[in-house]
Formats: sequence, structure tokens, C-alpha cells
Amino acid sequence: MKFCITGGGTGGHLMIAEALVEAAVNDGHEAIFIGSMSGQDRKYFESHSLFSHVYFLETTGVVNQKGFGKLKALWLVLRAFFASRKILKKHNIEATYSVGGFSAAPASFATLSLFKPLFIHEQNAVEGRLNSLLKPFSKRFISAYDKNSPIQGYPVKDEFFKSARVRSEIKTIIFLGGSQGAKAINDLALSMAKELQKSGIKIIHQAGERDFERVKKEYEELQVEAELYAFTKEMSHLMSRADLAVSRSGASTLWELCANGLPALFIPFPHAASDHQYHNAKFIVENDLGWCKREDEDLKSILISILPQNLESKSKALLERSSRDVAKKMIQDAVG
Repeated sequence: MKFCITGGGTGGHLMIAEALVEAAVNDGHEAIFIGSMSGQDRKYFESHSLFSHVYFLETTGVVNQKGFGKLKALWLVLRAFFASRKILKKHNIEATYSVGGFSAAPASFATLSLFKPLFIHEQNAVEGRLNSLLKPFSKRFISAYDKNSPIQGYPVKDEFFKSARVRSEIKTIIFLGGSQGAKAINDLALSMAKELQKSGIKIIHQAGERDFERVKKEYEELQVEAELYAFTKEMSHLMSRADLAVSRSGASTLWELCANGLPALFIPFPHAASDHQYHNAKFIVENDLGWCKREDEDLKSILISILPQNLESKSKALLERSSRDVAKKMIQDAVG
């Protein structure tokens, strides 16, 4: 079967696209990608991927634009819509999977205009505006947060499942500041560094490229040993060595932690659209799988209260919540 996978803009959307193309190719299908010149789409797939063909169209987000900017964004989407129709026809695409983000609009609408089935994956607990608009016209709408979703779970790379284990005592903490560096998380790590070292708790810290030098200097001044990274592609290996994570709650990271059985204190990015990171983490808290606190709360006291806790029940529950082979199930469902 020939698929189109579309969407992106941010890493969270694109990691789902990566998981889906891997599942499609492993099952003997072909997939093309239609994304945007903007965002991170080209960074992920332009030079190397499992897609047979990749296309990057000139589009930008519409919702965050005003006045003339909004009209220009709509014009770009319309132009990309006609380009997408040509691409879909050229490759005889039989179904499209949208992973969300503004990049998904042209190919999703083009798919519907050609009367081909559209499948959607919603990565966040709060539905994106495009996904909400397209949902009534889709053949299937998949969400890890929706009890009524026909496929439960979130597409996560198998490496996070392979290195999974049950945690109990906290011997190592991983602080995840993200690729750009979350200052609130980095500052929390630094404020706790001396205390963690005295307690014999090791620190793994991904501080982000933007904040790396500052964090490195402060660890040196504190005379605290920390395994420090600006950015790393070895996240599954680092997570597997940790017993507790302190992290933002973007969907991909959240479900990777779940797949690994690693409990976390989530500190949502306060400026995320529709506050979706908070709602992602709220889902975890409501199911007694972890913790979530806002940036402006007393994060140090909260983390100190977590340190003596036995994490076994939460860790086991995380592993039970995670579903393996979700991307494979999504592709097989689309094939019918």
C-alpha cells in the first residue's frame, strides 16, 4: 500500500511520522512525506529517511498570524493544497496519515478532496485546532489520552521499551531541559546539586545547547559532578540509567518516559499552545503515574518530598499503561 504521512513543525509531530514510516516500511508498504519548508521538517527528513520521496512546501502557521499575515498564510496553504493534490496523484497514494501541526493542512485537505481516507494521530491531551477541524472527516482518529480511541497508546521507538525496568529507590535523577534548555529545570537541578551529591544521588543533566555553558560553569563552581549534555541522541540509554526524571511534558518525551517505566516530575512549558503540556501531564497525575507542578511553585520542596518515596508502584503502572507496537497497529489498521 502507498501512504502519505504529513505534518510536523516540531519534533513531537515528526517523531510520530518517523515511527509510522518505520512501521510501514517494515510491513512492506511505501510512504512519502509532505511537510513544510518551515519548522524542523527538513532537519528530520531531507537528507536521510525511510520515505521513498519527501516534499517540503512553503507553508506557515495560520492561527498565530494577524491581519495581512493571516491572509498570506492562508494563501500559502491554498497553493500548497494544489501542489499536494499533484503529489498524491503522482504517487498513487491510497491513504494519508496526519501527525498534526500546521505542515499537515495542505496534504490533509488534498487527501479529502481526492476522496482518499484520512487518518489522524493527535499527540496531545488538548486537540490541535487543525485536528479538531479535520476530525469529523477522518476515517480514524487516534489519541493516547482518549478512552474511546480505537487504538490505545502512543507511537514510541522500540529502544525505550527494550531498556525499560521497574524503579524503586532513587539513586540517579535525570534533568531534561530540552534541546533549547528549560531554565526553570536547569535552575532546579543547580539548586539541588549539593544536596543530591551529599545524599549519594547521581545527576544526569541535558541542559540544552542554549544554556549549556552557564550550567556547566555553575556545576564547576559548586564542585558537583554531573553527567552534563547540551544535546544527545542517546536519550533511551540515559533514561534507562535514571530512577526519576524532571522534565517538560511534551507528548513524545512524556510517553518515552512511560515506555521506559521512568516516573517523572513534570514542569510544563507555560507558553505552550492551549497549555497542552500541562494537560498532557495532568493525565499522568490523574492516573497516579507521576507528578506535575507549575514553574512558579516551590519546585525544590516538591522534589525533596519525592526523593524518599518508593517508586515501584508508579513505575510498574507506567509500564502497564504503555503499549508496544502502536505505530505498527496504526499502519495495519489503515491497511484494513
